[in-house]
Amino acid sequence: MLAIDLTGKVALVTGSTRGIGRAIAEALAKAGARVAVVGRDAAKAQAAAAEIAPDARGYGCDVADAAQVTALVEAVEKDFGQLDILVNNAGLTKDNLLLRLKDDDWQQVLDANLRGAFVAMRAATRGMMKRRFGRVINIASVVGLTGNKGQANYAASKAGLIGLTKSVAKELATRNVLCNVVAPGFIATDMTAAMTDEAKAATNAAIPMERMGQPADIAGAVAFLSSDLAAYITGQVLVVDGGMVM
Repeated sequence: MLAIDLTGKVALVTGSTRGIGRAIAEALAKAGARVAVVGRDAAKAQAAAAEIAPDARGYGCDVADAAQVTALVEAVEKDFGQLDILVNNAGLTKDNLLLRLKDDDWQQVLDANLRGAFVAMRAATRGMMKRRFGRVINIASVVGLTGNKGQANYAASKAGLIGLTKSVAKELATRNVLCNVVAPGFIATDMTAAMTDEAKAATNAAIPMERMGQPADIAGAVAFLSSDLAAYITGQVLVVDGGMVM
């Protein structure tokens, strides 16, 4: 039986104090990786890390701040001695219709969802290239493929993340640094829990599997792409959405 074994690897997961990011950090730790748990609040990140694994560490970082992102990568490499897996999961939404969308709301979402991932990738892949091993998994969204009313900024950031990933995958493939995207559909998190029963029913009806996914579904996809089972996969978008946009 094939198994995911990340023993000896170090993973950095942004936005991993709760929700999908927390599930990803837990899955990577369970597979044997030492994990850097990252959130805006350092204390919460440290508390989450203590719950995830004895050898996990927590870090505070605002991914919209390029200097903080660069410093984060440097700190993780110093503390753990290496960085093998980068998961850019942290993100931000500020939804509104195009004609009502403010410049600041556009820029803040692009900075957090796209620029932050770019800066982290640029910083992290230097060491990966030298060691000739690296896995970068960027968490996008199905709206980066389909668009969505009221989410021009968010959809643009996620579509940009897909293009960024594919470009970097082509640049780094010969160094065995593989870059892929996981694009979730509707996942049961705090955000979807706030939906009305009617909205949940309508959403489920649009999904062939007739239910929302769980954070563990995304975590499993990330763990797979982080492992040697995916050693010949790069530049791909793995859509995890119950068949919604097939």
